[in-house]
Amino acid sequence: MLIMGPPGCGKGTQAERLSGRLGITVVSTGEVFRDHVKNRTPLGREVIVHLDAGDLVPDNLTNRVVRERLDQDDVRGGFGFILDGYPRNTAQLAELDVILAANGQALDAALQLSVDDAELVSRLLRRATMTGRSDDTEDVIRHRLELYHQETEPVAAACSQRGILLSVDGTGSEDEIFGRLLAALRASFPDAIPDATTAT
Repeated sequence: MLIMGPPGCGKGTQAERLSGRLGITVVSTGEVFRDHVKNRTPLGREVIVHLDAGDLVPDNLTNRVVRERLDQDDVRGGFGFILDGYPRNTAQLAELDVILAANGQALDAALQLSVDDAELVSRLLRRATMTGRSDDTEDVIRHRLELYHQETEPVAAACSQRGILLSVDGTGSEDEIFGRLLAALRASFPDAIPDATTAT
């Protein structure tokens, strides 16, 4: 499955919680990119230019990272995986279909967290004061939100057309949002997803 939502919606946190509950691996392109930046790899030097400008990492770099990550043992040998931060546009969704088909797989579900833009800007500015992330200035945040609406919302629309989109309210406490996600998954996969009332 994949989890999507605008910057600051908390999808990374919820992906990790779902991973722990369902026993499946999280594949976060953002974390992979930040690891490259931290380790000052050649890819990291390419990535930081785009991150600091608030732009998306180019598809060719992103697709390569995802293809390599999905071929690793913890993903291929497990029950499933959660993609966090990919696909960010419909071209990447098409590439993901190719990657999964080569492994005899297909997307089962696309989780979408919905949060108002004003709330997201406030959240990200608070995060910036705590973490000092170079990509969390107000201008860059608003630019990233614009990119999300232009580039990533069409992915949600495409998943909706496939009948696999599960959209939930991304406001409230982490526990409330997690409960909504589990409830949405259980409604679609009643035999595979734990009861949402036991969310932790």
